[in-house]
Amino acid sequence: MDCEVLAIGSELLMGQVVDTNSSWIGERLAAAGIACFYQAKVGDNHARMVAALRVALDRADAVICCGGLGPTQDDITREAIAEVMGVPLVRDPEIVVGLKERFRGRDVPDTNYKQADVPVGALTIKPVIGSAPGLICPVKGPGGDKVVYAVPGVPAEMREMVDGAVVPDLVERAGEVATIRSRFLRVWGVPESRVAQIAGPRLEALEGSPTTIAFLASATEGVRVRVTTRATGSSAGADAERALDVEEAGLRALLGEAVGGVDTEGLELVVGRLLVRAGLRLAVAESLTGGMVGARLTSVPGASDWFAGDVVAYGSDVKRGLLGVGPGPVVSERAAREMALGVAGLLGADLGLSLTGVAGPAAQDDQPPGTVFVGLAGLPDDAVAGSPGARVARLALRGQRPTVREVATTSALDLLRRALLALPAQPGQ
Repeated sequence: MDCEVLAIGSELLMGQVVDTNSSWIGERLAAAGIACFYQAKVGDNHARMVAALRVALDRADAVICCGGLGPTQDDITREAIAEVMGVPLVRDPEIVVGLKERFRGRDVPDTNYKQADVPVGALTIKPVIGSAPGLICPVKGPGGDKVVYAVPGVPAEMREMVDGAVVPDLVERAGEVATIRSRFLRVWGVPESRVAQIAGPRLEALEGSPTTIAFLASATEGVRVRVTTRATGSSAGADAERALDVEEAGLRALLGEAVGGVDTEGLELVVGRLLVRAGLRLAVAESLTGGMVGARLTSVPGASDWFAGDVVAYGSDVKRGLLGVGPGPVVSERAAREMALGVAGLLGADLGLSLTGVAGPAAQDDQPPGTVFVGLAGLPDDAVAGSPGARVARLALRGQRPTVREVATTSALDLLRRALLALPAQPGQ
């Protein structure tokens, strides 16, 4: 069984409201094993809504309409569904009673009564939160018996009806217990095309199986490799997780340390975990990123166990006076090294991470925009004659100023992650 989602509202098309409902419904359908191959948006226009519904019903067994069930003149989802069904609307006396009870003795505005209008043959979904009932509407046609669901566009009202009525009804119609589950491997430091090339053997091995692999690239957060599988039967959930485990292991064997996290695990969480494993505490000095690295690190609960603090040394005088950067360009390999060493000493940390560079739009210290130096001090391999040393990476980033700053932040965290992977775990970790 497959189901389409049709989000209704001109505000969605004009960008005045972001359609988060469709993505949430897609997640709930997948969890129940209901395929969703199309999602669409349509404005508050009767003819276009009817056309969109008919197109969806030609392709799918079921359609979930989200929005357009309110009391105002532009809420015309009921009318559009009734036309597609080929039936009139009738006023449901039980809903009328419910509206009067909800208004608690106050006069019910005439426009609210339209919420009691139901296509002949449809079942209603009683609202728990709002005033608009949902609808379950059977549609007969040359393609067989199908169904249209209508739920409110208010997220809380929509979620209550989808979980409480729509998904259970779809599962019953499907006649099987199933689930569709996905897992994301977060890959950093490798271009999307290269990731796809490396993962090629796994894609070939999965031909004809219920498991698929896809690649989702981001300008600032690397590549997410999505593994999706479908399983049926009483143990569908466990079977799907086992299939994802097998595929994750296969991809990790191919991609190696480029895999930095799973699902919602960001680099900051992975870095924190590795610092704990190594028994080390980190301090950060930032120039062009202005605190972005520190903000990401402190978003992790319990970060104070492994993160000493962050010095935003934006001005050259702060770099020199507080961190001990010597004379000369502050956008340089030497400055990055001195910043990393300086912040580790200043805050009493084992490791120091630094960023200095040119976010743009103009050049600085004869360095073009996008030039970033990342310093890392305190690693055992970098010690020089018994004193702590520092390594520095030079990045040449592309994009406008905000993009350069974001990519620099992610790149610095990934460089730290890769360095920490080489360190042994402390006993008990």
